[in-house]
Amino acid sequence: MFKSIAFAAFGAALFGAAFASFGQASETALPKSSYAAVGAATSVPYGWVDFCGRRPEECNLGQLKPLDVRLTKASWSQLNRVNRQVNGAIEPITNLAHWGTTLDHWDYPVDGKGDCKVYALYKRKMLIDAGFPRQALLMTVVRDLEGEGHAILTVKTDRGEFVLDNLSDEIRPWDATGYTYLKRQAQNDPNVWLDLGGVRNAPSVASAQTDGG
Repeated sequence: MFKSIAFAAFGAALFGAAFASFGQASETALPKSSYAAVGAATSVPYGWVDFCGRRPEECNLGQLKPLDVRLTKASWSQLNRVNRQVNGAIEPITNLAHWGTTLDHWDYPVDGKGDCKVYALYKRKMLIDAGFPRQALLMTVVRDLEGEGHAILTVKTDRGEFVLDNLSDEIRPWDATGYTYLKRQAQNDPNVWLDLGGVRNAPSVASAQTDGG
């Protein structure tokens, strides 16, 4: 069961640290990336289906209008703060050790612990609560540099796509990770997942495209 009191306290502390400097713009130049070429609809991860069964309010949204994040110094700084704060706040633990099951369990950090899915989901929640469009915050399944299954958050912006990853405090262009990209959510429906081809550093497109389910 969702531990609302513990989670609220954890979230409040994290939000306060993450957005204390919201108005301060980064002094660095804005980065630029490309856009992944997405394919047809594919199978939905079991963990997302289970997550939706426990938290239907996160998933029963109907059709959404695709939107990208407008990347500014302020929004880039905010993305970086959230990535670093969540990476530092959650205690890493395997799915089996945490939940006592080999079934993939996706959730928020209700006890301050979790694996890659917990990190990505909580970053997504924090950014949505901060006003970022959920259509641009896409749960993504990859294989990491060791060939193991891994979840990250792809942020689709008007300057390309970037990855928020619990394995790195640096936000990277999606095609600069060395990961093998398998599937991700569609922008217009979080319950539709799109094939990313299963290739490493996949070919990309230079201009914006819409992830339609």
